[in-house]
Amino acid sequence: MTHARQQHTRHPVQVVAHRGASEEAPEHTLAAYKKAIEDGADALECDVRLTADGHLVCVHDRRVNRTSNGRGAVSALELSDLAGLDFGSWKTREAREAWHARDEEPDWEFRPEDREETSVLTLERLLELVADAGRRVELAVETKHPTRWAGQVEERLLLLLKRFGLDAPASAAESPVRIMSFSARSLHRVRAASPLLPTVYLMQFVSPRLRDGRLPAGVRIAGPSMRIVRNHPSYVERLKRAGHQVHVWTVNEPEDVALCVELGVDAIITNRPRAVLRQLGR
Repeated sequence: MTHARQQHTRHPVQVVAHRGASEEAPEHTLAAYKKAIEDGADALECDVRLTADGHLVCVHDRRVNRTSNGRGAVSALELSDLAGLDFGSWKTREAREAWHARDEEPDWEFRPEDREETSVLTLERLLELVADAGRRVELAVETKHPTRWAGQVEERLLLLLKRFGLDAPASAAESPVRIMSFSARSLHRVRAASPLLPTVYLMQFVSPRLRDGRLPAGVRIAGPSMRIVRNHPSYVERLKRAGHQVHVWTVNEPEDVALCVELGVDAIITNRPRAVLRQLGR
């Protein structure tokens, strides 16, 4: 049997903290990203949505119901509305229940130092955190679609990156920021405005027209799900032969980490950056 796992030489795999160190701290909170940086993650992943008053905030779901004590769609709420919500307590309860169900004691427990740790996180604040990290920490920003703010998300995102001097890297290889999306149209908007900013095409399944390893025009990084990689490991080889990098999400189990390394993927996106780094001998 011949496929990618037999043909690729080993190379360092980038470990990307999915929504921060989101197994241990509430996803998309300052606490989760601080923990990920402390744990040694090479990069941070975040989802961004636009509020009713034009702020980019790090929230995965269309509505805030799951990850806060509030209700409503992010796009219908203003930043001041979101700032009054608690985005952390649900995770504390969930984590304790999970540990107790396994009859184990946590070796690290989420304990917010102040309210900012679990308040809504703006992308601007996250960029400040990365800038002050004291080492190179890359950022993978996912634009969420569909949205009532079609096109405006990318426009606001690029304006914010410009404020931080991150919108026009000297080359794609040197950029500490990359933009990810399941929407080829979103990535096209980004590339039209900032051609050297790296873009990642995320996939839950492989479209028949892309099975040979092609990606949407101008995109050089594939973002297949772990399910795709498990079920179709040879797809990684096709992507590699086409000259693309491969960033896989969401990789949490040790056997999946091992498979990704064996297949020669370039980045592992995980809720467990500390555990993955340990498994990789880092």
